[in-house]
Amino acid sequence: MKIFSKAQIYEGDQLTAKKQNISSTELMERAGTQIFNWLHVRMQGAQVPIHVFCGIGNNGGDGLVVARHLNTHGYNVHTYVVNYSDKRSKDFLVNYDRIKDTTKKWPHMLNADSDLPDIGKDDIIVDAVFGIGLNRPADTWVKNLFQHFKKSEAFTLAIDMPSGVYTDKTPEQEEGVVWANYTLSFQAPKLVFFLPETAKFSGQWEVLDIGIDRDYLMATETEVELIGKNEVLPLYQPREKFSHKGTYGHSLIIGGSYGKIGAALLSSKSALAIGAGLVTAYVPKCGYQIIQTAFPEAMVLTDTAENEISNIQFDIEPTVIGLGTGMGTSEVTAHALEGFLKSNKIPLVADADGLNIISKNAPFLKLLPSKTVITPHPKELERLIGKWKDDFDKLKKAKAFSSKHDLVIVLKGANTITVYKDKCYVNTTGNPGMATAGSGDVLTGVITGLISQGYKPLSAAIFGVYLHGKSADLAIEDLGYQSLTASHIIKSLGTAYLDLFAQPEGPQVEEAEAEGKK
Repeated sequence: MKIFSKAQIYEGDQLTAKKQNISSTELMERAGTQIFNWLHVRMQGAQVPIHVFCGIGNNGGDGLVVARHLNTHGYNVHTYVVNYSDKRSKDFLVNYDRIKDTTKKWPHMLNADSDLPDIGKDDIIVDAVFGIGLNRPADTWVKNLFQHFKKSEAFTLAIDMPSGVYTDKTPEQEEGVVWANYTLSFQAPKLVFFLPETAKFSGQWEVLDIGIDRDYLMATETEVELIGKNEVLPLYQPREKFSHKGTYGHSLIIGGSYGKIGAALLSSKSALAIGAGLVTAYVPKCGYQIIQTAFPEAMVLTDTAENEISNIQFDIEPTVIGLGTGMGTSEVTAHALEGFLKSNKIPLVADADGLNIISKNAPFLKLLPSKTVITPHPKELERLIGKWKDDFDKLKKAKAFSSKHDLVIVLKGANTITVYKDKCYVNTTGNPGMATAGSGDVLTGVITGLISQGYKPLSAAIFGVYLHGKSADLAIEDLGYQSLTASHIIKSLGTAYLDLFAQPEGPQVEEAEAEGKK
């Protein structure tokens, strides 16, 4: 699913009005009616007080449409205009006149000197104060109003996006933002729903189709895509009947050190579980018996040193190499990594200590093969690209770093974002149970194993992140968040593959099956 920029949203609205021969006011009516329908289906006429707070721009116009329909359908509605400016949009004024013409309950004007309205804990707030066009902090009295919303503990529904949230930067102060329980976004989700600093304001979210021109939606290239099952299915490569283990490549995992052999073990296991034909683990001598005992399917090569990687040399021809997990950052290991990188031309996935060594030795970056996949956690990323002022700045720096060094960057987090040059791919799978030791090592192995099978590095990163998260989602159904371990994620990778082709359950399937029997 595409995530459109603010400029693209405006362009889509204008093009839709032109191609469908409707006015912007009619498009606003369509949008507001969709919000009303969503509420009406769920409330079924319940007389819970509904407080609709409207700004004086187009988001406020949407709110007035909602309030008008709620009024005409007999709901207990209180409508307010948050009068934060002398400027009003044309469509706001049209709908302000309409609501006055259709109900005796005219909107109540709120100004800087107005008393805050009474809102009960069991009431409903509809937030239509600011839309995507916000470019400056709210006035103090408006911030106080938003804090009043929060203190009331009333269920808060945001129209399009929570007021006070920008589309391109993090709000300066949380006091100036509406904390929504639910957000109804027009036509597509917003990037702010998925970033650590702003996702908390949106609560749960849902997309409402307001009929934006289909050709525009299909043809427009966006810098951000939301990755779910529909997006990864075309990436899947089915197996050939007459294939053999050599068909699916040879993954070499380089890592481990005394006390951290488990990291290399997890990466090796996940590379095989995701479908690599062969896996070899290259570890210090102290890891030999561990790997051979815990993972009999793997082959093992050992370094000349007992407890750390000191001289990376092997006589095999791997398809792809995953390195860094549990490797340590000693001077000896850093020197070994430098020597390896200078001669290596094989596709690479780098993680953990491999990245930490590279961040301390900037010239190593020039030695990485084109489209190397790196999988840093936030602190490892900071060591590579420097500190950032907010999530948007982080993405900007990551894109610049990717473009400069031709790297695929996997920004691990609640919604892991894969970055390649100017494109970002936001993952939708995964859960808090993955905040556990070794889950990152598993991801390194998963991406390595996919490249081994012939997936391009970017596709392997996107697909691998999805399957990694989906595996954890399936595992917690039996385990819960707290008991999930990295090994459980590996065990569920097969189920994650099967889920790609699972049919949805429920009444729709039963109806379809019944229809097919007629």
